[in-house]
Amino acid sequence: MSLFDKFQKNAVLYNALSEAGRNPFTVQMDEILGPTRAIVKGKEIVLAGTNNYLGLTFREEVVSAAQAAVAEQGAGTTGSRFANGTYASHKALERALAAFLGFSRCIVFSTGYQANLGAISALAAPGKDVIFIDADCHACIYDGCQLSGAETVRFRHNSPEDLDRRLSRLDGDEKYAGMGKLVCIEGMYSMFGDVAPAKEFLDVARRHGAYLFVDEAHSFGVYGESGRGVVEAQGVIDEIDFYSGTFSKSLVSIGGFVASNHPELDYLRFSARPYMFTASPSPANVAAATAALQCIAAEPDLRKRVWANARRVHEAFTQLGLETCAPPGPVIAVKLPDRETAFAAWSFLIDKGVYVNLAIPPGTPNAASILRLSVSAAHTNDDLDIVIDAYGAMAETFAQARVTA
Repeated sequence: MSLFDKFQKNAVLYNALSEAGRNPFTVQMDEILGPTRAIVKGKEIVLAGTNNYLGLTFREEVVSAAQAAVAEQGAGTTGSRFANGTYASHKALERALAAFLGFSRCIVFSTGYQANLGAISALAAPGKDVIFIDADCHACIYDGCQLSGAETVRFRHNSPEDLDRRLSRLDGDEKYAGMGKLVCIEGMYSMFGDVAPAKEFLDVARRHGAYLFVDEAHSFGVYGESGRGVVEAQGVIDEIDFYSGTFSKSLVSIGGFVASNHPELDYLRFSARPYMFTASPSPANVAAATAALQCIAAEPDLRKRVWANARRVHEAFTQLGLETCAPPGPVIAVKLPDRETAFAAWSFLIDKGVYVNLAIPPGTPNAASILRLSVSAAHTNDDLDIVIDAYGAMAETFAQARVTA
């Protein structure tokens, strides 16, 4: 048996993407012109699939901070946080994030993926704890559950009622007496852009003596009066147990973090393997995230702009008769009838000068085929005109193709 036999199913899908004319795994941004424009194969396109929600990638303060950090501290740390990789800037960013969020403690990880992987795998243990996970959670949360070795129970997406039923069954089973319970949800889900009923989940978790872990990777900086995420918008940020986030969206860098008011959070520093055995974030990444955080805290207009843009695009798509997956928000996903149509529509949009994300089964909830657009505060009216016109042409073209077929 070959090691590569197991890839045959994925190979069929990969080859189908290539045969469709373009493969999203090979699309290359030849030149980045700004937060919302790039050159792809000699053509300027509007970037509408970057998660650059607040548009800070080219902000002078952010770029200057990263440049200065490289000049003063070097290109990398060459060590883990446990070894030589904890710099004063890492600790300063942890304090700044904790203060911004209103938590007493924060740990910075090398990526957002590792933040969830490390925290969840360290918080739960086999035979001692049970993890309850929303069915639509990100892969890094699933992988954290697997790495922990703890029993994992999935509940229906955004259903506090289903979580309640599953916790109730566990409460009545002597096998689980005295075991810890951790519930994992996201604030805004990255594929469809739908939002969790965090308050209802918190109520259920508390009734059953469970801890609540909320991943705000895509909602940090965008939701809430001060940009502290869905849990702030729903008034429960002071009550949840663990808050995780990433630097690769609104904070326009690379890295991640977990914050909490539990003093025991610091135990993760010598219990989370992805923290202990990975080189720490580079000085440039830390400096960029720190500067971006300062922009978020000082400029509420950034959130106002992204929401104004999101409402405009969502309303336009609705008028075009497109099927959106969630109410207006920074992620606007349009559902298409099948994978082949999604391939063709995604490629059509690139030809029209618009780059969005192609998302297809098995990487999507409910085996949906979608075009995923992420709105930015940096998108101008001209950018959005191009996006809306391209989607309008796509809707007309593929509607005609279905009629012809």
